[in-house]
Amino acid sequence: MELALMKGQKADITKNNPSVKNLVVGMGWSSGSGIDVDFSAFLLRANGKVAGDSDLIFYSNPKDASGSIELVGENKRNLAGKVDQEQVVVRINEVPQAIERISFTLTIYDGEAKRQSFSSVNDAYIRVVDETTGREILRYDIGKNFSIETAIVVGDLYRYNGEWKFNAIGSGYSGGLAALCNSFGIEVKADAPTPPPAPEKAPVIPPKPPEPIITEPKAAPVNLSKISLTKRGDAINLQKGTGALGEIVVNLNWNQKKASTGFFGRSSSGVDLDVGCLYELKNGMKGAVQALGNSFGDFSRAPYVSLDGDDRTGSVTTGENLRINGNKVSEIKRIVIYAYIYEGATNWAEAAGIVTIKQSGGPDIEVRMDEHNNRKGMCAIAMVENVGDQTFSIQRLVEYFSGHKELDEAYRWGLKWVQGSK
Repeated sequence: MELALMKGQKADITKNNPSVKNLVVGMGWSSGSGIDVDFSAFLLRANGKVAGDSDLIFYSNPKDASGSIELVGENKRNLAGKVDQEQVVVRINEVPQAIERISFTLTIYDGEAKRQSFSSVNDAYIRVVDETTGREILRYDIGKNFSIETAIVVGDLYRYNGEWKFNAIGSGYSGGLAALCNSFGIEVKADAPTPPPAPEKAPVIPPKPPEPIITEPKAAPVNLSKISLTKRGDAINLQKGTGALGEIVVNLNWNQKKASTGFFGRSSSGVDLDVGCLYELKNGMKGAVQALGNSFGDFSRAPYVSLDGDDRTGSVTTGENLRINGNKVSEIKRIVIYAYIYEGATNWAEAAGIVTIKQSGGPDIEVRMDEHNNRKGMCAIAMVENVGDQTFSIQRLVEYFSGHKELDEAYRWGLKWVQGSK
């Protein structure tokens, strides 16, 4: 029986199957009409990057320079009772030593422009088969864990202590194939425009052959400027680059009417909308970062989250910022970002709060607080969770609570709360 993996699990390939020489990595999926899913594999060196454009295996480049890794194409085989939509043969004894990892990916062609995502793709899986015997060694069913992503790093075949292993990753990203290429060290360029035809009887000069470039299949431009999480449960990973995540800025901004004086000298005070978070580290440390109680956190030391100020009027154009130290991603388990009304009328619609999560080298992720409950003064906005100690996933919450204790209980933080002030 094949080994069924879950997200994040790793499994031995050659150690438990010493007679294996050639592997077939098969992938399959089903998608709605008009959804164009593309497969590709990146051949990565020790630095996590490709050595050149030829290290991207896809339909326009079906074989690497050594011939050890090859896209099957039209001649796919029925293995263990199934024909996959894509199959790659990996001759493991012939793979150049410089290649330490083969990363298998799926992308949606022109996904951002067509407003398509992996929410419309079902039954996606990857499996590893012994080519000689046809026996399925392991399988990873990706599941329906994606909403607005247009690229998925499905899994990695990699070397470890002289053996080959497999890592079930299942991480989604924005930006399609172009974003993955940039992350893995391939520069994506647009095709040059076709020159107009020469006039009749004019001498025809043969054009200079263009230098080979890698473009996203069908050469689609992508927009990486901003991603909006619009529905509860929408989630996306911060773009995974080749280095550390660096500083992640969580900005809260809102529109607010200034305080005014009405009839009989009565004044209407403005809303003091504050940003904060609950954090949980891998070592079990838990707490809150917020202006209430002067718990401003620390960026360089635990909890690796800090609040840079307290905008009591909403007049500061930059709003309020939480800063998360992405270089410490392996030490952070999860964070819930929230906003609360410290003073003023509970009017979320008037405040029109927006949280923008800014990452270095990737698109901004925006969550608008456009679902309102004016009976409750606290809103859980987004969940930030560790993904494989390499990046964070961002999930839209926008759920309202009467206070810190109720929010704490909803997300099972287990802190003790007392009345505080600023």
